[in-house]
Amino acid sequence: MTIRSGRSRFRSTVVALAVAALAVGGAATVVFQTTTPARAASPVEDEGADCPVSVPGSLTANSRLPDPFRRLDGTRISSKADWRCQRAQIRELVERYVYGDKPAKPSSVTGTVSSSNITVNVSHNGRSSSFSASVQLPSGSGPFPAVVVLGGFGADTAAIRSAGAAVISYDPYVVGREGTPRNNKQGAFYSIYGNTSSTGLLAAWSWGVSRIIDVIESSGGNVLRTDIGVTGCSRFGKGAFAVGALDQRIALTMPIESGSAGVPIFRGIPGEGAQSLSSAYGEQPWLGDAFGSFTGNPNNLPVDTHEIVAMVAPRGLFIMDNPHIANLGPRSASVAALGGAEVYKALGAGDNITYWSDVSDGSHCANRAEWRTPLQQHIQKYLLKTGNAPGTIRIASKAAGNLSQWRDWQTPTLTDGPSTPPPTGQPTTPPPTGQPTTPPPTGQPTTPPPTGQPTTPPPTTPPAGGSCTASVTPGTVWGDRYNTSVTVSGASSWTVVVAITPPQRVSTTWSGSFSWDSSGNVMTVRSNGSNTFGFTTMMNGNSSARPQIRSCTAG
Repeated sequence: MTIRSGRSRFRSTVVALAVAALAVGGAATVVFQTTTPARAASPVEDEGADCPVSVPGSLTANSRLPDPFRRLDGTRISSKADWRCQRAQIRELVERYVYGDKPAKPSSVTGTVSSSNITVNVSHNGRSSSFSASVQLPSGSGPFPAVVVLGGFGADTAAIRSAGAAVISYDPYVVGREGTPRNNKQGAFYSIYGNTSSTGLLAAWSWGVSRIIDVIESSGGNVLRTDIGVTGCSRFGKGAFAVGALDQRIALTMPIESGSAGVPIFRGIPGEGAQSLSSAYGEQPWLGDAFGSFTGNPNNLPVDTHEIVAMVAPRGLFIMDNPHIANLGPRSASVAALGGAEVYKALGAGDNITYWSDVSDGSHCANRAEWRTPLQQHIQKYLLKTGNAPGTIRIASKAAGNLSQWRDWQTPTLTDGPSTPPPTGQPTTPPPTGQPTTPPPTGQPTTPPPTGQPTTPPPTTPPAGGSCTASVTPGTVWGDRYNTSVTVSGASSWTVVVAITPPQRVSTTWSGSFSWDSSGNVMTVRSNGSNTFGFTTMMNGNSSARPQIRSCTAG
């Protein structure tokens, strides 16, 4: 990475130097760069939809930013694979206390995609609604990636198209209208879910973009690809931020000058002189109804916006901010970016987040020369897949927040490999590559498969090794995954070697001490006080192979 201060340049491997520089009053602009590759967006809207999450029964005031690595049971995640369900926990808190519920894909979503227009038709539980968005293609031959532009102002659409991406002009008001009371919300979303829904406009707008993506996915890809970005300024910057956080198919999220109810940390807004939380909550029903309980006491929130930043990880995130308007809360926004960047770095994706408030023009939602090149570089990197420009934290000195004043937690070193269970030995977090339902130690899934009836694979007869025997009990197959439970007899202390046939991969493990060879296809399991262990395997297109016991050794 490279850290730049003013015009001088020096190299360092210590990330803390960038943060320390921000703690100095009047510090010059700080630029933080690394060189990790771009991460692909997910093929699904919500990877953690199957993760078991229970919200806290009571809330405890905390003036510091909540630890994004801490589970609700008090334990901390320790592997990168744990992030999938940790993110699901954060999403549950965000929807419950901040945005309101964003429902999953409705029972029927149809529509059309042309070179000039996208139509969306939604039906669910006997209700229906429709809306459309216009399309402007760049020059050249498609299909093209696209950037969804909320609201039609503040985004540099000319730069987007010249970079090679289409512009989808999306009017959020057709999905969730402003100027309505909370008990009579209007728009396509509320036509489906009711005008007294407690879901705020930002989540409703996000739902609308998700339905646009559904239609693009089903269109055959002749005009638009499924490489999608999202942007918007001011209130539509709030919306773009929510869109990217709540749909993991978004490859690049670019909120601009989003202000209160957007990127700035809720806990920092009262002390910065930004638009108050009560004002933002009351101006429009942007936030969910439940947030009204926290406008005067954000310290009681079990979540904050640095964790919404983290929800975008490891996908591309380019936050553009204005340090000249205190009402936008730019200092608090920089803290949110720095806090969320800790998750990016822990996931090995520190290069995929950019925060840029070092701009000279203070006009709200202006097209700025400082952002044009990085904007196009981000489109090339995340949507066109032709670039690899480094991520940048470039904070104007007049609005530089200090993360160290807001956190009492440290960033862990997350390991590679399968997810790690909490101390109880219960599997909780499958890896980010799939959507396995978390099984209990018995090897049975906690939720039924999404379609059809589960089938049971044929028994596996494992070889005996040394002075112990490892016996396999095949578990249930559901979707693209299955469980395996192993019982060891003949020794109280043992080591079992299990081979997995590629491209299958183990996702979740429990009740043993697991390690892997360099290929990731052979795992060694050692006893940890139990005579059984188990794991879930993702089939990845190979539905016939089953794990094989290579050896069982006592001692």
